Amino acid sequence: MASHRRPKQPSRARVTVLTTAAAAAVAFSSQAANAAPSEKPSKDEVKAKVDKLYEEAEQATEKYNGAKEKQEKLQKEISTIQDNVARGQEELNELRDSLGLAAASQYRTGSIDPSVQLFLSANPEDYLDKASTLDQLSGQQVEALKKVQEKQRELAQERAEASEKLKDLASTRTELGKKKKEVQGKLSSAQKLLNSLTAAQKAELAAEQNRASRTSERDALTADVPPGSGRAAAAFAFAQSQLGKPYVYGATGMSSFDCSGLTSRAYAAAGVQIPRTSEAQTGAGTKIYSVSQLKVGDLVFFFNDLHHVGLYAGNGQIIHAPRTGTVVRYESMDTIGGPFMFGVRV
Repeated sequence: MASHRRPKQPSRARVTVLTTAAAAAVAFSSQAANAAPSEKPSKDEVKAKVDKLYEEAEQATEKYNGAKEKQEKLQKEISTIQDNVARGQEELNELRDSLGLAAASQYRTGSIDPSVQLFLSANPEDYLDKASTLDQLSGQQVEALKKVQEKQRELAQERAEASEKLKDLASTRTELGKKKKEVQGKLSSAQKLLNSLTAAQKAELAAEQNRASRTSERDALTADVPPGSGRAAAAFAFAQSQLGKPYVYGATGMSSFDCSGLTSRAYAAAGVQIPRTSEAQTGAGTKIYSVSQLKVGDLVFFFNDLHHVGLYAGNGQIIHAPRTGTVVRYESMDTIGGPFMFGVRV
């Protein structure tokens, strides 16, 4: 006969666990269904992130500018050395030719001078010492051999110097490439963030920047601040004439500028050559640590690593090339994004 035993009922504890798990699953599903989708960052959050990326890009830009300036300097030095070596080799050849002609003349007359051994010797200096000791050479021949030795030493030294500079140039070019890639990466990330904004948000940001620039210009033009020297005034006038031109990293004008490109070009227009990078420009004159003592046209530096520079415009305002996506403009020193470190009177 078939068994009619009743199936075993689950324990009360098991029922409780299963019920609790089911309830939790239902609650989770309900929360997931009702959860709001993740919100996009606000305009101000995007602006803060973009500003940070632009600051980092500008830091890298000044390093890029320094490497580029070093590369150009090394190329000029190498070119000069190579020209000197070429001329020196010609002079050495002429000296050897003159000695060779003298030896050939003596050979034809049957009186071979010991100086002909110079051309068979790997070390003319040793030969010269021995020959001079034996008084085998005339004073004129000794002088000619000394010139050969001196020219050989000069050429060896210059070739060694050129070799070291070529190595330095290669490493500088590598650094230049890395910094360029770093700048482009920062700018690309910033652009992606900006692209995430709506057209209305972008318009709001542009309007805010324009209002700030107009306010700064008004404050600067109404300031009662004495200008610096005639050259500082001329540099400032040049910067004023560039208002509205775009910021481009590594640019020194005339269609676009970066921060130190603008200041170096402004002083060049005033007849004063100052270094290319912001950090190097700090040594272009006398440091001024109080804003109240600044004059129009003074260089002003920001951030602890001195990677940003502009020209003082009066009343706490500057003219500068801020960053990618902006133009040469007036701006309050309070809104630069980094602390004022000091000014420099060129």
